[in-house]
Amino acid sequence: MSERAKPGRYAFAALIALGILNHMVLSGSRVTVSLYALAQGATPLIVGVLSGLYAFLPMLLAVSAGRLSDRIGVRRPMLLGSAGLALGAAVAWALPGLGPLYFTTSLLGVSFMLFQVAAQNATGDFGEPSERARNFSMLALGYSTSGFCGPLLAGFLIDHTSFGTTFGLLALLPLVPVAVLSRGSPALPAHHAEHAQAARGSVTDLLRQGRMRRVFIVNALLAMAWDLHTFFIPIYGAKIGLSASRIGVILASFAAATFAVRLLMPRIARRFSEFEVLTAALFIAGLAYALFPFVEQVGPLMTLSFTLGLALGSGQPMVMSLLHTMAPAGRMGEAAGVRMMIVNASTVAVPLLFGAVGSTLGLAPVFWSVGVALAGGGVFARKR
Repeated sequence: MSERAKPGRYAFAALIALGILNHMVLSGSRVTVSLYALAQGATPLIVGVLSGLYAFLPMLLAVSAGRLSDRIGVRRPMLLGSAGLALGAAVAWALPGLGPLYFTTSLLGVSFMLFQVAAQNATGDFGEPSERARNFSMLALGYSTSGFCGPLLAGFLIDHTSFGTTFGLLALLPLVPVAVLSRGSPALPAHHAEHAQAARGSVTDLLRQGRMRRVFIVNALLAMAWDLHTFFIPIYGAKIGLSASRIGVILASFAAATFAVRLLMPRIARRFSEFEVLTAALFIAGLAYALFPFVEQVGPLMTLSFTLGLALGSGQPMVMSLLHTMAPAGRMGEAAGVRMMIVNASTVAVPLLFGAVGSTLGLAPVFWSVGVALAGGGVFARKR
């Protein structure tokens, strides 16, 4: 079934629901993979490699995935990505041990990227241009929900069942999107092949645009802070003796904050410009990272994670709204792919770099250096 021209609100709500199920696999697997690897005796560097593999193939293939969704429409990339998520989690369930995790993390990362780029491409075409910021906020709200439920569910299952059971349950979740999308539901925005044909160009053309380049840089900093929180909280929590459930609660408090701030984004967007929101997010996130090494109790850690979630959760809807407004006709998928390529390049490098630093110098220098980088990004965004 081809995408219909004017899908309604039900279709958009269904798209968000499918994204929630798929993102629960990604967010839940991140904490499961980290804790399972540590239980197998892995060092922070090895955990960093596994975390980086989530982003390695997306870094290489995101632009191609964006162009694919521009060229053939969004349904088939979303279906393929959902099937890949189910397979990736199933491999970790069927093949215990540290080795299969390298394949699992790689497949989960590229599969969710394929789904996400197509979903973001579709979101910008739902409704009128004036509704774009609200729609991206609603999509981000869905990912906040799954970002909360995924780690919480994974931590609970790890403590009360086993790592294998956790991977097995995660493998079942994407089967719902596979079934729904393969039946031709939900209705999705029409695919305009003529736009994609008329809008050919290189990635360099997009990066030459000063405002787009600025947005890409700011988003890369925010994404680095987001991924580092996901990567280091399990390591930091295990180092100070926290259980998997408590680590899951800390990660869930971050997701709860992203949900809360995105719920308020329509009001925030009416009062402040996109760059004002992004500047504030960078400064607040930098301060939160500077304070992490001084905190070892669950309550204060939840407070810092919640504060960090408020800052970082406000960034993505603003970034996606800006890109969809500035991207040439027929190249929104490509612009989303460029953004994801840059983000994932940072995600590949950051766990490896900071995993090595954490293994040699400890975790405090990691938190402080990221805090300085974010504060510098705030100065850069403010001087736009």
